[in-house]
Amino acid sequence: MTSTELAPSRPSRPPRKPRVPRTTLGRLWSSTVGKKAVLAVTGGAMLLFVVAHMLSNLKAFVSPESLDGYALWLRTLLSGALGHEGLLWIARTGLLVCVVLHGTAAVQLARRARGARGQRYRVRSKVQGSYAARTMRWGGVILVLFIAYHILDLTTGHLNPHGVSGEVYRNVVADFQLWPVTALYTLAVLALGLHIRHGVWSALHSLGAATASRQRAIRLSAIAVATAITVGYLSVPFAVQTGLLR
Repeated sequence: MTSTELAPSRPSRPPRKPRVPRTTLGRLWSSTVGKKAVLAVTGGAMLLFVVAHMLSNLKAFVSPESLDGYALWLRTLLSGALGHEGLLWIARTGLLVCVVLHGTAAVQLARRARGARGQRYRVRSKVQGSYAARTMRWGGVILVLFIAYHILDLTTGHLNPHGVSGEVYRNVVADFQLWPVTALYTLAVLALGLHIRHGVWSALHSLGAATASRQRAIRLSAIAVATAITVGYLSVPFAVQTGLLR
């Protein structure tokens, strides 16, 4: 009999139990329902910003002074209490927090969904769901990259052909006179439209607002919102390309 046979076998260690967060917010964040709620709330906040930003862009059709005056008003709003651009920086910080929470929750939910499917087979069944749902991940990546470019272009002016602070209308026109910039902007806006279409539908389900009788109305509402935002954003660059805005 060998020494190996005589050696006692080591007792197997019991699997570690996942740590349960002590706080209510921690438990909410660790749950799937909580992550979906965070995804819906942060998505709603960013949707409000997207709509407000689109409406401000449409001031370009009124006059250059209207768009430039609105930008100046935003920079000086509550400047006596918060300083120059103080309110804008608070809004930017809040949006950044929403983007981080939204992206983190989306990635973690996707990982949980893959883990719940178990072992992958060589022959995979057809993925259920809409085209927008299947492209949410890549659409999010495109939007994050575009936001970084957009900030360097029209916020700081480093990548803008005109790049003069305060001359928002001239900066916009100088941008969209270049067809590669318009093409990149169009790609990002289309990705945004798909993201919003699926996001509105998913958020209403996550927040419990969707019922069996409301499915068609919710689907049509999501399409209408996404289409209106897409057309609104693309109207300015194509107006510049066609010479309507100069």
